[in-house]
Amino acid sequence: MKKKRLELILKTIELQDIGTQEELLIVLRGYGLDVTQATVSRDIKELGLVKSMGHNGKYRYSAPKLTSNEAVKTFHNIIAPSVLWVDYAMNTVVIKCYAGMAQAVCAAIDTMDFNGVVGTIAGDDTIFVLCRTEELAVDFMNSVRDMISK
Repeated sequence: MKKKRLELILKTIELQDIGTQEELLIVLRGYGLDVTQATVSRDIKELGLVKSMGHNGKYRYSAPKLTSNEAVKTFHNIIAPSVLWVDYAMNTVVIKCYAGMAQAVCAAIDTMDFNGVVGTIAGDDTIFVLCRTEELAVDFMNSVRDMISK
């Protein structure tokens, strides 16, 4: 349940301008989760969420951009066990994950500075990563394969 809640928080702050714990609490309750303000506060701390200026000029929660060493460590320790396989077709890389883990893996990828990655889209167990060229897609795929095989 906690893993699902954390994934939902990451997805929510990515899609909506959430500026307070109370706003996040209301959204989570709207999804049917019975959470308290204390739980939301702990989740924000655990996820390392920070407030940054949104497009509308107001502060909102966002996932922190990690240094490359922190991101690689996070990917190895938490995310890599969630990935089943990685493949590519032309300039798109497909990452297959265990059910419910694609959002977390995608969030970790988004915090890393991969050369040539244009954007990512995550479903429940599948991620599409759009790369600028087929060569960059192959490089990205190999990088992910190296990370998950260690």
